[in-house]
Amino acid sequence: MDTQILDRIRSLRTLVVGDTMLDRYWVGEVNRISPEAPVPVVNVADVKECAGGAGNVAANITSLGARCELLSFVGDDDAGRRLSEILARAGVDRHLHIDAGGRTTEKLRIVARNQQLLRADFEFRPSVELLEQSVADFRAISKGVDSVVISDYGKGGLAHIEEMIEAAKERQTPVIVDPRGADYARYRGATLVTPNRDEFALATGVSTQDARFADTARELVQEAELSGLLVTRGEEGMTLFLSTGEVLHQDAAAREVFDVSGAGDTVVAVVAVGIALELGWAECINWATLGASAVVGRFGTSVVRKSDLNLASTQG
Repeated sequence: MDTQILDRIRSLRTLVVGDTMLDRYWVGEVNRISPEAPVPVVNVADVKECAGGAGNVAANITSLGARCELLSFVGDDDAGRRLSEILARAGVDRHLHIDAGGRTTEKLRIVARNQQLLRADFEFRPSVELLEQSVADFRAISKGVDSVVISDYGKGGLAHIEEMIEAAKERQTPVIVDPRGADYARYRGATLVTPNRDEFALATGVSTQDARFADTARELVQEAELSGLLVTRGEEGMTLFLSTGEVLHQDAAAREVFDVSGAGDTVVAVVAVGIALELGWAECINWATLGASAVVGRFGTSVVRKSDLNLASTQG
């Protein structure tokens, strides 16, 4: 059974579009306080780099064995070149618009003893011309894909998200959205939107602990004309609300948490593969739970492995 699924996964092609960034980690030890200010001095011993945002979603998809196209933006800088190299090693087919006047979005984390001490963000918004070009590229690249993931980190790369969703719907291609912000009208008509509990509360003003949670989630599904809304709830697992009125809940898998970075990326990537395989909703969210539980047990932005979903084989 596993071999059959792996063979089917290898035949899939997914398009990821959205905000890509370079995640950098400076890792070291703290042995003293600075004489210049009351702050710890980190003696950096190691530097780790990986793809973040939409790039991490794409890397998760290729790690499962599917082919993945990534449409995004970078600057004409070292961070952009490093990001492209990392994605190439992950097997991602890259369509990166280079903004000569901007810079690659980057998150720098300083870490000691597996604790994040500081994060510095470097951001830019792509030019209007590149944003307009991305719509035409989306239409061309999305031909024949089995699923589309829209990874919205609020960095400005999805100014034309409504047109992209509509183009995918015209081809009857499932669209999975990792959302940002309170305006879910932007995601109207998507197959599935995957907010975490904080994002759900921001969009609706209702906590997942509130007695109104289920009713509010159903209303959001109807208002945004979604097929489903998957709310990830940390240690409480995840709950799926379908347009049919059906509600499915999946408990979290017990796992010690080291780093939640990228867990949402893993969920959306695994679900995108599951939907492309035409698995049932229950199996999709079970896979997503297994994948997310695995990556939070590893340090730094990590990707899901076949073995995390009990799909390990001699082929990798």
